[in-house]
Amino acid sequence: MADQHDHSHDHGHDPIEMADVPGYYEVMETAIRELLIDKGLITANDIRRQIEVLDSRTPAVGAQVVARAWTDFAFKERLLADGRAGCEELGITFYDDTQLIVLENTDQVHNLIVCTLCSCYPRPVLGLPPDWYKLKPYRARAVSEPRKVLAEFGTVIRDDVEIRVSDSTAVVRYLVLPRRPAGTDGWSTDALAAIVTRDAMIGVVPVTLESPLTLENEAA
Repeated sequence: MADQHDHSHDHGHDPIEMADVPGYYEVMETAIRELLIDKGLITANDIRRQIEVLDSRTPAVGAQVVARAWTDFAFKERLLADGRAGCEELGITFYDDTQLIVLENTDQVHNLIVCTLCSCYPRPVLGLPPDWYKLKPYRARAVSEPRKVLAEFGTVIRDDVEIRVSDSTAVVRYLVLPRRPAGTDGWSTDALAAIVTRDAMIGVVPVTLESPLTLENEAA
């Protein structure tokens, strides 16, 4: 049942605390935004719509792409050939000029995604990156000792499986197409998408038969 909140209460609220001094990047963002609006290059509505688009993107978008690739071989081939075009087939729009490369995990190869310079990430299909993805230890160690990093996520890769680490850039982003777990024959794309997690599409964990939603319900 949906949470309900009674707004008729009469107790007071603490005032919202505002930062005393805006940071450098906040000042620069405000100045550039106001300049662009003043020059007529964009409008406040353009900015609002773009923010709404960004907020609407979650890992569920990428999960639908993965599920479709698992159930449609021809689509998977097109997706691996051109990740952006494959996503656009499903109505997923890209709000920048970045290229998307989809990398398939197999019995012989496990892919892992990182951005060593900052936190470039396939936001059109995964939304915002997790905090750990942006941290320097992950960005450095994913390249130098990927097996140890994966083991810390609980993912142990056999010695005979090659680990390929792909470094995202400002113009090229990556999405992992994880292996489809056994026991999912006959599942619908929606059911398959429900078990595909963000971390699996980054490459730090495999897809399992336990959906995150199912686990949350069991814990409630």
